[in-house]
Amino acid sequence: MDRCVVLVDAGYLLGAAASLLAGEPMRSQISVDHAALIRGLRERAEADTGCDLLRIYWFDGAPDRVPQPEHRKLRVMSRVTVRLGALTRSDGRWAQKGVDAAMHAELTELARNRACSDIVLVTGDGDLLPGLMSAKEHGVAVHLWAVQAADGDYNQSEDLVAEADERRVLDRSWITEAVRATEPSGAYHPQSASRPEIAAILSAPLPESAKNGSAPVAPVHHAASAPPSATPPPPPAGAAADGAADTQATDSEDDEAAAPDKGTSGVPTVPTPKDLAGLGRPAPHPGHGAPPGATLRWSSERGCVERSTSGESQEAAALPMLAQLTTAEQRWADREEDITAVSGDPFEVGQVFARRWLERLSAPAHVQSLAREYPRIPHRIDGELLRYAARFGLLAHKDDQIDEHDRYAIRAGFWREIDAPVTGQTVPDEDASVAEQ
Repeated sequence: MDRCVVLVDAGYLLGAAASLLAGEPMRSQISVDHAALIRGLRERAEADTGCDLLRIYWFDGAPDRVPQPEHRKLRVMSRVTVRLGALTRSDGRWAQKGVDAAMHAELTELARNRACSDIVLVTGDGDLLPGLMSAKEHGVAVHLWAVQAADGDYNQSEDLVAEADERRVLDRSWITEAVRATEPSGAYHPQSASRPEIAAILSAPLPESAKNGSAPVAPVHHAASAPPSATPPPPPAGAAADGAADTQATDSEDDEAAAPDKGTSGVPTVPTPKDLAGLGRPAPHPGHGAPPGATLRWSSERGCVERSTSGESQEAAALPMLAQLTTAEQRWADREEDITAVSGDPFEVGQVFARRWLERLSAPAHVQSLAREYPRIPHRIDGELLRYAARFGLLAHKDDQIDEHDRYAIRAGFWREIDAPVTGQTVPDEDASVAEQ
């Protein structure tokens, strides 16, 4: 059969691309346009082999073999089949299990059944050498593609290179048509400055502790982020040992708490979610508001944890959840959109969830009720938001823990989408067929 098949080791392809473009083989350092990448692979394979493409097999690892956002997008593309191996963590590092064996089995099966005349291998693993030799014995021409190495050397097995019928290097210019290095800062820039509080949370860089996995930085307050009329937020709960130092703080300590903390480098550090929770919110009157020691519910290190709702207003507690506003037909449409259009980026996930919630509200007054809770998301809606994010693998690939960066980005995306109606734009008023509970 005059057809060609492409077998892609995603770990090799994307890891080598990350080394080339970002200097280290971490896929988190690059962003990938998968549609452009698949298109480029198909065009190059058909040009090199002179045959029409039968199929592209995409081999990758995933925790418990659960498809991640990129896999969900790839497997609905034309002529693409996704094969997943396991992704396990050992000594703090991720390792693929079963991917090489799956590629070997597919390679030999295609050759044995004479399903194609040419096979393109995008890999560097010498474990595929027996499969490559077997395919050649069945009369299949094997093309081996490499990604340009960052140091100009080879990043493939020498035996694999020697045994291939044809060889090609995918250079930087080809790679950059579909892959680019991500911005190092990880900041989310606001699209408007209509609300200083929104601008503060969207534009602030992530805490170093979130990126490096170190201990959390000490809570600080950015006075410049709050509106001119805002009362400086109180110190975060638990900042004083055993809660006893709250009533013994000196005037100088109060002044330091209200000023930006410049740390040892002289650069203001980034406020934590608890610090941001006080921005734009008046200090509670005696006998009102949340009881002493109440903790804002953002998330826990192991997912969603229910906390006391005594600090929430009755209006916030009564806000409808997205599930209550969604019909069966809309649920199917949402699922289709999640598979085909939502990339799974944490910021985007928060935006999509908030957009659907806004579009299905029958009472625009709910938006104002939510805005008064800023920046705390009412716990029922927040829990639903985190469960929605979990569908995209944002929790599974972190040993069922919510990464600090992901939590920050999910809520930043949520408030970015909510911000437009709050600042005066018209809220879509669509009939909701599901009654509020």
